[in-house]
Order: sequence, then C-alpha cells, then structure tokens
Amino acid sequence: MKTAVIGYPRVGTLRELKFATEKYFEGVITRAELQEAAARLRKTHWQTQKENGIDFIPSNDFSFYDNMLDTAVLFNIVPQRYRELGLDSLDEYFAMARGYQGARGDVKALALKKWFNTNYHYIVPEIEDDTEISLVGTKPFDEFIEAKNLGIDTKPVIIGAFTFLKLARTAGNKPLDDFAADIIKTYAKILNNFNLLGAEWVQFDEPALVMDLTADDIGFFNKIYSEILAAKSNIRVLLQTYFGDIRDCYQEAVSLPFDGIGLDFIEGKKSLELVKRSGFPADKTLFAGVVNGKNIWRNNYRLTLDIINELKKTGAAIVLNTSCSLLYVPYTLKNEAALSDGFKKHFAFAEEKLAELAELKMITACDNPAGILEFSQNTRLFQSCRLSPNESVRAAVAALSREDFIRRPAFEEREKLQKAEFNLPLLPTTTIGSFPQTAEVKTNRSNYKNGRITLEEYTRFNKEKIAECVALQEKIGLDVLVHGEFERNDMVEYFGENLEGFLFTEKAWVQSYGARCVKPPIIWGDISRPRPITVDYIVYAQSLTGKCVKGMLTGPVTILNWSFPREDISLRECAFQIALAIRAEVLDLEANGIRIIQIDEAALREKLPLRKSDWYSEYLDWAIPAFRLVHSGVKPQTQIHTHMCYSEFGDIIREIDEMDADVITFEASRSDLAIISALKDCGFKTEVGPGVYDIHSPRIPTVDEIKAELYKILQNIPREKLWVNPDCGLKTRGNAETVPSLENLVAAAREVREALR
Repeated sequence: MKTAVIGYPRVGTLRELKFATEKYFEGVITRAELQEAAARLRKTHWQTQKENGIDFIPSNDFSFYDNMLDTAVLFNIVPQRYRELGLDSLDEYFAMARGYQGARGDVKALALKKWFNTNYHYIVPEIEDDTEISLVGTKPFDEFIEAKNLGIDTKPVIIGAFTFLKLARTAGNKPLDDFAADIIKTYAKILNNFNLLGAEWVQFDEPALVMDLTADDIGFFNKIYSEILAAKSNIRVLLQTYFGDIRDCYQEAVSLPFDGIGLDFIEGKKSLELVKRSGFPADKTLFAGVVNGKNIWRNNYRLTLDIINELKKTGAAIVLNTSCSLLYVPYTLKNEAALSDGFKKHFAFAEEKLAELAELKMITACDNPAGILEFSQNTRLFQSCRLSPNESVRAAVAALSREDFIRRPAFEEREKLQKAEFNLPLLPTTTIGSFPQTAEVKTNRSNYKNGRITLEEYTRFNKEKIAECVALQEKIGLDVLVHGEFERNDMVEYFGENLEGFLFTEKAWVQSYGARCVKPPIIWGDISRPRPITVDYIVYAQSLTGKCVKGMLTGPVTILNWSFPREDISLRECAFQIALAIRAEVLDLEANGIRIIQIDEAALREKLPLRKSDWYSEYLDWAIPAFRLVHSGVKPQTQIHTHMCYSEFGDIIREIDEMDADVITFEASRSDLAIISALKDCGFKTEVGPGVYDIHSPRIPTVDEIKAELYKILQNIPREKLWVNPDCGLKTRGNAETVPSLENLVAAAREVREALR
C-alpha cells in the first residue's frame, strides 16, 4: 500500500512563519524576505514528507493566513472595498484577513469562523453581486512547479467547490447558486492547468459532505462535480473528505467519476460500515484515513490493522492516509527536551505520524505482522499500564447528583438581586479579560520560568502591571474592571499548569488563525485542583478600586476542547473532572469577596458534532451541565459571566441560555452581529454583551462606528440587558490600539446611554 498526507502544518517548527509575517506587518522585512521565508518552510515540509516515504505529498496546503482566503483570491473574489484601497496583491490579501486602517482608507476584516469542529479559524469569503468569478491567481500552480523543481512530485490540494460555496457568504441579493456556473468553469480550468503541468493527482477537499445534507445539497454536489469532472482529461481527481463520514451521499460520491475517494475512519463513525455494506468501486482508489490528524496519541497498530483488513475484503486499492490534515497537531516531538521518554513514547506529532504511516505500510505488506519489531513494540505499548487513576476524583464525579447542576434561585430573581447589588449604569462597559501582553510582560514570565528571577520578583512585577491596568481602566471610565491577566501565558495552558493531570510541551505550537499559534496542554490523567489558582491576583486587583473587578477563569468545556484529550475515558467524565476543579476556584473567589466571576467558554461550540442527531447524545448532554456544575454553588448576588467567540451559535442559542449564566458576551462584530436576531427570536433571558469591535484587527474603531453598532443591537435586545464590550480578549493587541479603542467604546456607550434617557 502507498501512503498519503492530506495536509501538513505550515507555521514552522519554531513558528518561523508567524515571526516573519509579524515582521512584515511591522515593516522590518521586505515582501521578498517574507516570500523567501515561506519558500524555505515549503521546501522543509516537502522534504520531510519525502524522507519519511510519503507517496502522496500535498502542495498548496501552505498559506500566509488561510486556505479559504487563498481560494477566494485565486477566484477573483475580492470585495470592492478592498480593491478601492489600491494596495498590491499581498497587502490587499492581508487587508481582507486583518482589516486596514491607514492613508488609503479604513476597512474591517472579513468574517472569521471556526473550521468545522476544530480550533482553526478560517476567513469567510464574501461574494458581491457583481463579482466575476474566474481563475486569476497562480498560487497552486506556482507551488506545484516549485516542488517539482526540488525533485518532489506533489498532489495539489484545493478546497472543493461544494465546501467553498457552502462556507462562503453573499453580500448582495444573489443566492450562492447563481455563482455555480462560474465556479464550475473555474474548477474545470484548474484541472486543465494541472493536466498541462503534468500533475498526476489533484485533491479536492470536501469536508462539508460529512454534515447533514438535504436532497438539494446532494443534487447540487452531483451537478457541480458531474460538470467539473467532465474536464479532467488525463489527470486523476481525489475527493477528500474528513471530520466524519459521508453517509448522506456515499452512493453519489462513488458513482461520480472520481479516481479516488478519501474517507475518515477515525471520526467517521459509519465509514467502515458504508464500505462494507455498499462496497467500493474497483476502478477507484480508497484513501483510508487511519492515522488521527487531530490528536497526538500514538496509533494503535493492532486496531488499525483490523480496519485495513476489513477494507481489503472489498478488493479496493487502498492508500494509507491521515484522517484529516496534520495542521491540527504540533510539528515534532524532537523539540521536546523536557518531556521524558516515558511520556513521549505515547505521543505522535505530525512528523511522527509520517513515521507511523511508513510503519503501517511495512506492516500491511507482511503476512505475519506479529513478527515485525515495530508492530510488537506498538502492541506492548498499548498493553502496558499508562497511569494510576485518582480514585478520589473519580468518586467525586460518580457522586454527582441532579441538584449539583442547578443554581438557585431562578435567573429572574437573581437578576433583580444583582441589579440592586451592583447599581451599574445602563449599558455597562467592560472588557473580556486580558490586556496587551507586551514584550516586558512576556520577558518577566520567561525569566521566572527559566530561573533568572525569584517568585517574589515575578509576583512584584505582575502586581505593578495589575495596578497600572486598574488605573488605566478607571481613567478610561470602564464600569466593570479586570486585572489584565499578566501572569497568564494562555487561557487554557495557564489553568492546566495549575491543575493536576496535565502535561506541557515546550515547542508544540499549533496554528489557530493567521500568525496566532497556541500550545495545547495534554490531558494525561485524572484532573484535580491542588491549590487556589487565581485568588491572590484577583483579590489584589479588587483592593485597588471601588469598582468591581471580575474574577477571570476558563470554563471546563473550553479547557477540554483546547487541550489534547485522553482517549481512555469519555469526554463527559473528563469535562466533569475539570468542572469540579474550576468550581472549587469559583467558590474560593466568592469567599474572598469577588462578586463578579467570568467563566469563559470560548470553545463551547467547537466540539459540537457536525450532525444534529448527535448533538445531545454525544455533546450537549454533558457540555451544558459541566458549565452549570461550575457555578451552581454560588450566592444569588454573585454575578456569573461567560464569553464565547468565532462560532455559529444561532442554532444552539436555547442551549446556551440553559447554561444559566447571568451575563454572556459574544463575538459579534466580525460576523456583522448575525447572532442578535437569534437572541431576540428565542427570547434569550441572559444579559448579553455582543462584541462591538474586532480585536483581531489592528484598526481602531471610531465612536460613531461603535454607536452605530449599539443602535443596531438595541433594535433586538432590551437596553436593560445590554452590556458593551470588545469581542474578545486584548492580549494579542498593542497598547497603541487598545487604549484609544476602549476610550472610543466608553465614549460611544455614554453617548448612547444619554440619548436613551
């Protein structure tokens, strides 16, 4: 059998792309130097895969920011407001991704959303009525030729036509279907161009096929690919799916003239059943996703071999594949000097997954796998005992009762008590939590971590920054303050470091969006809280002001979803373990006089199953209760906030209301306040703070702009329930943008507040 990879990480083992793009934004390096850095990364990634024996190596999986944005630009889908800036092509691209504010104009960035059930964010293409869709770019062809010149034949990767249209949005009156004919011609031209360049295969990524499909969706899929594939000539086309199974359109997919079909046998619950029940065409190649592209645990070769042996019975030609792109895991374990071999032997990052594919290729070619050293070593690894359970933690989870998930009294009574308790003005202003993490803040943390300063020195610096932050917020005029989170590296990693049951890496970075990378913790064992985590800093901040300072915590579902989870216990059990730990922190904050506590669930929707039939049985029946468990023990007067961002929450808005928080802040500015009407339609009881400006863009919103947003929101949300805030934390921004943005936010809220009297 041959081996394939759907896509490879692109930011570099040491985040070289992140630092190069940031230097370009700052004017430190030239466009040519940025392009050179990108070329070095592409070369390294291709050569790494070739050295590991990968037969189908992807190209065009690289991006300066996002592949959906790349595809839009390739197809001439650039809204007029960006063209009018008169920028060159690269800066126009970055303006669409990040927004632009300068001598040439002032435009917001395009909408940012989560890519299916991952923590990766994609840019939403925006198609205007007069957009002329055509193939105007050369990026996929340039990178194919670039690899070929290095002596590496690649399989070009393009986001498929169906998925592209399902995820794009129109900015006019035309429905997306009206653009189908031009899209079909464009994809046909792509195939023709690659045919002329001598490509053997082209991969069309169609993850949207694993979602619930209507009859119209299936008909549309059939129509566009029947016409696209008519132009394929000698080139072979791979329909690549991932993140689930294609039960709704399996027959249609195998009936179309694709040369290969990629199926996910990790997250695709019915993929094996579909192949066994319906068979697989003899004239097509099955790209079998058997190596997990999302999690970092070693592959269990015995179980994988069972799947492969079942697939062999179909008589299909099989290629061993990753289940999805490796974009969602770190690069390599080679950089993890602090992790012992006792831990590392259980993990496989992207490069190690290449080795797993090579070993599986060797094992499947042998009549007696048990006689192969790699197979026997893998078998012993999975037969050994990895850890000892924490019986007290497991007993606490087992002892939970229905009452532990219910807060009393009911929301309406609490709301009255809290209005009297806090006496906040109409449209109270606040921030989401973090303030800019400047170079000196990061240096302080690094110096303490590396033993260059004492705990006392580290703490003194953080308290100085907290005092500055509180004073700044009072000067700006915010109504509810935060401490700034200067002691925190990441909203999940920080809590993981202070809980038992987590492991941490040094260089295991994963791209979240653009130049933003995160380093997810690894959940190794049962989770508990050995000591208070945030109390000292929050209490200190509260001592500096007469205004309320929010206690800032990360919720259990987000901690779970933004970590690499265990595979030996259920997500439900793990979530409840984390919830009990955070619950203890909530009660400690309250006992120390903190009256407003924010428990962020930014990733609540992230692991929501892609099929609605699985929403409750596999996720919502424990995700919502896990949040309720965290806060159900507080007093009625204690106000519980939470925050959510960059997901489509409209379809679970009632379930979000059932979280029974007192205030929920949402990302809304970058999605054109789309969530607001959903809040009104469902009679949302919780007080809300839809973000009024986008913090992921360096531009500074004006007072009039924020006022316009507020008046738009007030058409759907009662003034008594509306809070005013940015759409996310401010840690990635600089003070030069943060301070005037918040000043404008407060000024806008005051002007609207006055107008409403």
